[in-house]
Amino acid sequence: MKRLHLAAGALLCAVHLGIGATEVAYLTSPSRTVSAKASVAADTRAYRLDAARHIYASYSSRIYKGRLPPLIHGVVVVETTVDTSGHPRSVKLVRGPSHAPDVSVAVMEMIKRAGPLPAPSRFAGPVSFIEIWLVHKDGRFQLDALTEGQD
Repeated sequence: MKRLHLAAGALLCAVHLGIGATEVAYLTSPSRTVSAKASVAADTRAYRLDAARHIYASYSSRIYKGRLPPLIHGVVVVETTVDTSGHPRSVKLVRGPSHAPDVSVAVMEMIKRAGPLPAPSRFAGPVSFIEIWLVHKDGRFQLDALTEGQD
């Protein structure tokens, strides 16, 4: 009975905050498992693109196709450190939407679950990069590295 009350409370809170059921859906695992190929990127900027492509492949059903609308639900800036095997060792929130902290949590979890990312084969050690996630209210997203822009 206590679980039922907690679930009902969470649902009421989500409705009150304007969080729809489709938004909660993006808190799940990747759409499909993608085996990461080694990255031959020579610098952080190029590696960021390889990581973004891997995340797009992992969450293909959650990518917002086309240009994003002028107002989006959340902008999340995350710094990710990847070890030499491609495993995300550190995922730190740089900036997230104050009105929707669940979006920041979901983004950081999605990065971890998409791992391993492409192994940074041309780096002597771990590689860190910053990515901006542009999240639509329905949970679909684009990454700044691969965005199609906004209307």
